[in-house]
Amino acid sequence: MAAAATVQDYILQFPQDVQAICQKIRETIRSVAPEAVERMSYGLATFYQGENLIHFGVMKRHIGLYPGAEGVAAFADRLRGYRTSKGAIRFPLDAPIPYELIREIAAYRVREAQAKRPR
Repeated sequence: MAAAATVQDYILQFPQDVQAICQKIRETIRSVAPEAVERMSYGLATFYQGENLIHFGVMKRHIGLYPGAEGVAAFADRLRGYRTSKGAIRFPLDAPIPYELIREIAAYRVREAQAKRPR
């Protein structure tokens, strides 16, 4: 698969059912990060607002969400049942995607980024 230049191009590379999931994740993140710039980074769909807020990417059997170590740690109790690592969460493609949880994680990352900005 060729490297996508835009988030839209990235999403369009996948089958329609996966495209629909990606588009809903994109809209979910956008709802709490309307000022974020979409771009591709590390081969992943990325939302940038002074820093990388959150990334997501399609893998063979899951959607990877990458909110950084703090984002995973802050929601550890609600992420039981999902495979996680220091800065990543895996949402299986054969199970319902927790869009509300994704929204809350993205909102947390926006607040984190805003708190780091000089006043």
